[in-house]
Amino acid sequence: MALDQSFVGRSYPPTDPYEVGREKIREFAEAIGDDNPVYTDPDAAKALGYPDVIAPPTFAFTITYKAAGVVISDPELGLDYSRVVHGDQKFAYTRPVRAGDRLTVTSTIQTIKSLAGNDVLEIRGEVHDVSGEHVVTAMTKLVARAADEPAPEPVAAAEGEA
Repeated sequence: MALDQSFVGRSYPPTDPYEVGREKIREFAEAIGDDNPVYTDPDAAKALGYPDVIAPPTFAFTITYKAAGVVISDPELGLDYSRVVHGDQKFAYTRPVRAGDRLTVTSTIQTIKSLAGNDVLEIRGEVHDVSGEHVVTAMTKLVARAADEPAPEPVAAAEGEA
């Protein structure tokens, strides 16, 4: 069943602040195999004008995906998460995520479309620091695959066929 179009534009309350730590940034950079010292060395980051280490661009996904969980689990929306695959991810930065940031995310349903029986849901996550400064906007596209058609009844093989 298609998702209700009336949910387009619905925003959910901001998350509690997430404190970005140096160690989390380092672990993330190691996990994605990026050895840029700006992610691990405060002096390297300061040499580029940052107050502390910064996070790789995709780090914001760890914060915004968790916030999108509020949308995904909204029982009124009726999304069957067991059928969901991650379709796309985009980020638009005002500034990098930095160690010491305390970030909140406000999630809004941007679009809902039906394509070939699949529901395509796009969630916009607006990330701000606790002073209200915009940091990044994340666009997460989820695809809820169409329910499988019932399998056809097996046809008995004619005599002599294998």
